[in-house]
Order: sequence, then structure tokens, then C-alpha cells
Amino acid sequence: MQIILLEPGRLGKIGDVVSVKDGYARNYLFPQGFALPATQNNLKGLEARIKSRQKVLAQEKKAAEELADRLSGVAVEMSVRAGEGKIYGAVTHADVAGALDKLGFDIDRRKLDMPKTVKEIGEYDINYRAHPEVNIPMKLVVHAEK
Repeated sequence: MQIILLEPGRLGKIGDVVSVKDGYARNYLFPQGFALPATQNNLKGLEARIKSRQKVLAQEKKAAEELADRLSGVAVEMSVRAGEGKIYGAVTHADVAGALDKLGFDIDRRKLDMPKTVKEIGEYDINYRAHPEVNIPMKLVVHAEK
């Protein structure tokens, strides 16, 4: 199925016409508002949609850059139950998002890039993808509870 992308992502840039499987388009891309079917009417109205979407993305990028300025140098510290360097359980994306929420930063946990699983005490480099063009590096420090 031929679709028109309305969001930048893995498939391409805004306005690209790409081919995807029918089920992926119908069940995910269309309901989420990430794409439209590549019909003649949609292709004609594409320019207006792209301009309005680019304005929204510019505003989101500005907000992401402001968040990056506020988050620069922030280290997320977490105390977890551990024994001999190993954590009982794991530190998840939701745990990190909750710790940042306590610091006053409202972030989306799905945009956090972390090592696959954090199961040991130590320091980790994590990233927050606030915008496709804005990546915010942070430190995650995991230490044992006392």
C-alpha cells in the first residue's frame, strides 16, 4: 500500500510517499495520524498539511531545546535494593521517568534510550529523544539503599 508520511521517522521524512504492508498502515499508521493513503486528493492537499505540520514541529523543537537547556548536567540518582553489586530486579524506563518527574521534569518514558537492562550498580549514559533533531544526554547513577 502506498502512503504519505505525516511524521518523520524510520520510514522517511514528512511528505515522502512510501510503500508499507496493508495491515501496518490500517492498524497503526492511519489511527495514530502518522500517515495518509496516497490518493490523488491527499497528494493535492499535501503541501498545506506539510506547512502546518512543519510549524508544529518547529514549536516542538523549540520546546525540546528549552528542555535540553534545563536538563543539561542533570544526573538521575536512584537508590535500589541490591546485594553484592547486583540489583534485585531492574531499573526500567518508568523508574527513570519517575525520578525525573520528582526533579520537576515531565518527560515521556518511551523517548528514553537506556542500556537494554540496568541490573547492576554503577553509572550509565542515557539519552532522551525530546525531538527527532534534539537528543539530550544524561547520566544515570544507580546505588544501593542503605
